[in-house]
Amino acid sequence: MIVKFAEISSKARSLALLLAIVFGSSILLSITSLSAQTYQFSQHVEPAFEGWRPNPDGTFNMMFGYMNENWEEEPFADIGETNFFSPGEADRGQPTHFLPRRNRFTFEVTVPSDWGDRELVWTLNINGVERKAYGTLRQDYLVDNMVIASETGSLGAGTSSPESRSNIPPVVTVPGDNVRVARVGQPVDLTTHIWDDGLPEPRRDSTNTAEELERRMMRRPTQVTVGKVNGLFLSWNVYRGEGKVTFDPPLPKPWEDTRSSANSPWGDLWLPPEIPEDGIINVTATFSEPGSYVLWGRADDGGLYHDAYITVHVEE
Repeated sequence: MIVKFAEISSKARSLALLLAIVFGSSILLSITSLSAQTYQFSQHVEPAFEGWRPNPDGTFNMMFGYMNENWEEEPFADIGETNFFSPGEADRGQPTHFLPRRNRFTFEVTVPSDWGDRELVWTLNINGVERKAYGTLRQDYLVDNMVIASETGSLGAGTSSPESRSNIPPVVTVPGDNVRVARVGQPVDLTTHIWDDGLPEPRRDSTNTAEELERRMMRRPTQVTVGKVNGLFLSWNVYRGEGKVTFDPPLPKPWEDTRSSANSPWGDLWLPPEIPEDGIINVTATFSEPGSYVLWGRADDGGLYHDAYITVHVEE
């Protein structure tokens, strides 16, 4: 009996090992297949023309953004042969540091009132792939606040409401000098003030119960366009500069990270942060390498946004 039991145990262990190898290989194959379709690094960046809007003085602002095909890599492309506008000046205020994935309405370029039917072309060459975006004043590219709110996911496609039509952009200000000097490893104070009219109202409460989390995880999508949680937040990021910058505390992402618990208003489980009554948010930025940086602060209420910029020259 002992021999038979030992033989059975041996066969059972062999079968278990075989099943582990088979299922382990299957899981590894699935992970490998998924990774092959989810690009982390080495992909290109697609510049995007988002539309245009008129200015009171008769000029026009052309609005641009981009799609970084990478989920992790934040490429750098200096102004010049790999990052330029034409015709005219190559530098039109575009970023040189590109955050992951889709970033809409990142910056605007002013063109004169007599621009006519000419095209303004933004060329990017990142990771060996050249792409162009063509800005034009064609009437079907005219943008207003409702278009911005709809395109960024605050509203469903083609919808509006009295609340959304009444919304005005938040205002972000950074007290102190616009140009500052720092050293590597030395935190720079970015005390920031944000103000908003309270519209649009946040879509969900400021707490997550287990039941609410499960309900949102299991529900079907409610709109065909990208969805965004309405609620005021501040984000600081690198706009120009090659080195790594760490912001403390970590702030919500301004790009469309749709993964759950990704600290992004496009993530299903995201909650708007608590904003102090005085609107003051204390943030520090710490630089890993010397160089000149432009830091970009954006206040976003879910539907509309406002930007501020600080230049920091970092020494060893």
